Order: sequence, then C-alpha cells, then structure tokens
Amino acid sequence: MIGTTARREEIVSRKVLTFTDEPKAHYAWDCGEAMGRYLQELKKGKLIARKCHKCQRVMIPPRIFCEKCFRDTDEWVYVKDTGRVNTFSVCFVTWDMKRIKKPQIPSVIEIDGASKGMGFLHMIHCPDWKKVHVGMKVKAVWKPKGKRQGAITDILYWVPI
Repeated sequence: MIGTTARREEIVSRKVLTFTDEPKAHYAWDCGEAMGRYLQELKKGKLIARKCHKCQRVMIPPRIFCEKCFRDTDEWVYVKDTGRVNTFSVCFVTWDMKRIKKPQIPSVIEIDGASKGMGFLHMIHCPDWKKVHVGMKVKAVWKPKGKRQGAITDILYWVPI
C-alpha cells in the first residue's frame, strides 16, 4: 500500500506510531581494473596476477598498486592453477553450525608462479583428510566452461597431486 509520508509533527505527537517505507535504493558495484580482469580470466579457467618490476613480486589476487614499494604494478602474468597448502583447517561443523561426518577443509593456497605467500582461501577435497598437510601440492578443479560465472567459485575445489 502506498501512502503519504508521515509529517514530523505527527510522529512527535505520536499520532503516527509506525510507518512502512520501501526505499528505491539503486546501486552498482565496480570491481575495478585488477579484480575485473581477474574475474574475467577465472571465467576462462585461468589464473592471472600482476607483477611489480621494482620488487619483483607476482601478486594474486592481482593489485594495480604494489603495497610493498608504493608504486603501480607493471604487467599482467598468468600463473598456474597449482599450488601448495600454506595452512588449513579440518572442520566437522559447517559455517551455520551443523555437524557433518565428512569434513570441509578450508585452506590458504599459495599459487605456483606467484610470489611466496601469495594466494587465497579455498576448499580442498581429499578423500582421506588425515593426509592433508602444510606444503602439500594441490591442483584446481574447475567448473565446466558453460557453468562458470567469473567468480572464485568457478574453481570447485583443490585436490592433492
């Protein structure tokens, strides 16, 4: 139901105790040059990073600005869809606090071809979770081409290699 806006004096005098409004909030989100290109490449099944020639770092997720030497990064470079486990957790409880028998294994994965410490958080799929360890080599398992959307979830999970 559409009505008229409550006047201040009606609210102050308590003639109107409650009212409903439906804001017309329209917005758009710009992911920026680096993240935009990164997401486009994910949709193609590729990982792309940015290189800083001054400090020789290869950064993934990519950045247009190097936070180490305080200058613009210089070029796009493709990196492999393989890496190593930097750290991980074995979770028998989901994010919404449901117990599960087969654990989820979130992990920080350092990407091959990127600088040490560069990577991102993702899930590992390993039938024997007790074999997961820091330094373990892993490879991305991608969604089929037609199902990718240009998101980090275009990688289904990572598996040991």
